[in-house]
Amino acid sequence: MLTDVSRGETWQNAPAATAARPGKLTRFATASLAKPPSSMAAASPTPDELFELRSAALTLIAVVLKTADLDRLAAELDRRSADNPGLFDGDPVAIDLAALAAADAAIDFEALVALLRRHRMTPIAVKGGSPAQMAAALAAGLVDAPDGMPQRPSPRAARPAAPTPAPEVQVQIREVQVEVPVEVPIVVNGPGTMVVTKPLRSGQQVYARGADLVVLAAVSVGAEVLADGHIHVYGPLRGRALAGARGNTEARIFTTCMEPQLVSIAGIYRTTEVPLPPEVLGKPAQVRLEGEKLVIEPLAP
Repeated sequence: MLTDVSRGETWQNAPAATAARPGKLTRFATASLAKPPSSMAAASPTPDELFELRSAALTLIAVVLKTADLDRLAAELDRRSADNPGLFDGDPVAIDLAALAAADAAIDFEALVALLRRHRMTPIAVKGGSPAQMAAALAAGLVDAPDGMPQRPSPRAARPAAPTPAPEVQVQIREVQVEVPVEVPIVVNGPGTMVVTKPLRSGQQVYARGADLVVLAAVSVGAEVLADGHIHVYGPLRGRALAGARGNTEARIFTTCMEPQLVSIAGIYRTTEVPLPPEVLGKPAQVRLEGEKLVIEPLAP
């Protein structure tokens, strides 16, 4: 018997009853070694089918540190969490060190990351620190968030992606003041208005860059609308609305049914953990900024 392993075939002497002449070899296909026909073999995926690289936008909260004393920071976070238990829910955050960069204060980033995680934040980036601070942060596993990006309040906006062959990740930042409130400069709106005619469902986000935003339908719980100018919602506002995303303190939010999860103007925000007064809850109302305080008031009939 002869076996050709490379072809999956076995040859043996033919039985006398079938042999045409002595010594003739007859080929038998060996099923266990035979290869499937090429038409039935599974097609290998092409490189383009394995994965894709695309530009992406990620919304972050910016935790603006005003102290390197983590004990004081922990006490303040504990106080705010007690006042507003639902303030964070695993939100990704960027640590803003601009206020500590000049003093080049030493920061224990591993302890800081653990502290923020304990308060249901997920630190992933750092920005604005001194070279030594940034090096320590990167060594702790954080990434360098680009500076000079337009900020959004409780989120803030990112610059448009440059048309380059390589993919680019844009980081959108929303700011949470940890200690002392900071004045936000007024940025004048760009011209134009974005109009949305369909309802926004949970998980959907619309950002009117350099413009006002008009929504002619409901904004559901879990949806988010942002604008550098005013926001008008002609329907129930049950999600998150953030006007003046680049710091315009004159921006306002208008809706025919005020039931939001969160409203924010130029970084000053309020959640429904603090109940709305009955004269505005579920009724036509507006939100405006008066100094560093949000004013929510009914719209005149």
